[in-house]
Amino acid sequence: QAQLVENGGGLVQAGGSLRLSCAASGRTFSTYTMGWFRQAPGKERKFIATISGIGGSTYYTDSVKGRFTISRDNAKNTLYLQMNSLQPEDTAVYYCAAGRSSDYYSIHQEFAYDYWGQGTQVTVSS
Repeated sequence: QAQLVENGGGLVQAGGSLRLSCAASGRTFSTYTMGWFRQAPGKERKFIATISGIGGSTYYTDSVKGRFTISRDNAKNTLYLQMNSLQPEDTAVYYCAAGRSSDYYSIHQEFAYDYWGQGTQVTVSS
């Protein structure tokens, strides 16, 4: 069973950058597909990015392509999300998640993930 703890959220001005991290417990981190999701105020939680167990495959939602980068360090059991050129519409609670699926369509969906962090707030001011 994986436990996930996010860090790195905060308040940043538009155009700025933040790096989120997600520390995972357990010794099987590299076997999990990892994902980042976000939930803006009053909206549903949505997929942002995902990365395969060994980091060879990454996928992003269109709105963050070219600005966000997902990565992982399996030796440190840590997932990252580097966010550049942040905009006010990026304001949300950001969640990391872990799952066993590697199906292309499933890994963009919440149901593919079994474990979730508590979330970290990212606020981008204009």
